[in-house]
Amino acid sequence: MKKIMDNITDFFKDYIAPPHKIVSVELNEDKGWKATVEVIEEKEYMKKYAKDEMVGIYEVLLDSNKEVISFKRIHIRARASMDIVG
Repeated sequence: MKKIMDNITDFFKDYIAPPHKIVSVELNEDKGWKATVEVIEEKEYMKKYAKDEMVGIYEVLLDSNKEVISFKRIHIRARASMDIVG
């Protein structure tokens, strides 16, 4: 499990933004792994314009070697809100 979480964290740090939270990790039916990750989106832009930070919720797929093979943002919401936008 630690390797999966480390690989997700490294991937997001390198390509998207550092993860805020890894919400779930579960075995996928095709012998890989599926995770849900929350990321603070465009932090500096939001601060500059005094807007609430936005949290992107991403679905991440990992292969049987625990390497990230795909990701997609599935929702976005204001950080202070529990409601999902779009």
